[in-house]
Amino acid sequence: MKFFLGLIIGLLILPAIGYVYFRFGYAPVATASSPMPFEKKMASMALHARINKEAPKQVPVPVDEPNLTPGARIYVENCAFCHGLPNQKATMAAKGMSPLPPQLFNSEQMVTDDPPGVTYWKVSNGIRMTGMPGFGESLSPTQMWQVSLLLANADKLPDPTKAALAAPSPAPAQSTSQQPAVVPPAKKK
Repeated sequence: MKFFLGLIIGLLILPAIGYVYFRFGYAPVATASSPMPFEKKMASMALHARINKEAPKQVPVPVDEPNLTPGARIYVENCAFCHGLPNQKATMAAKGMSPLPPQLFNSEQMVTDDPPGVTYWKVSNGIRMTGMPGFGESLSPTQMWQVSLLLANADKLPDPTKAALAAPSPAPAQSTSQQPAVVPPAKKK
């Protein structure tokens, strides 16, 4: 009887400690905080298991300049803000994220050894608790494959694709309103 009582108490203590840890603000939630115990290991294990289960194995888009260059334009518009561009430092926004987003054109952080289907899965679905959004609702499958192929081949891109990555990003959209922001008072006659 004492064994079963000890087992029940032991099974209840761990969830109670976890509840107190989160409920009373002991869990590190700020981007500058160090990760929770086992956070990196558990998140990495779950992410890799899910990707291995769901990532496409076949690439339906050819690896050629007509796909890589549009992929570069999509990357500049949607991804470079966090993941950087060739020969540039990480943005201030990227430095403020936790975990830090990989700088995908930095030779130590490229994903050229990942199958394109793995990158496609990440682009399409995003990654929880990292700031990586899923683009499955905003980009077409072809566009997501173009970006994935761009990153899989980031170390051997054709010159037109490199030029698209070096091009300045488009200026923010201008207001289409013909009215000035502040209307000057009418002059008296």
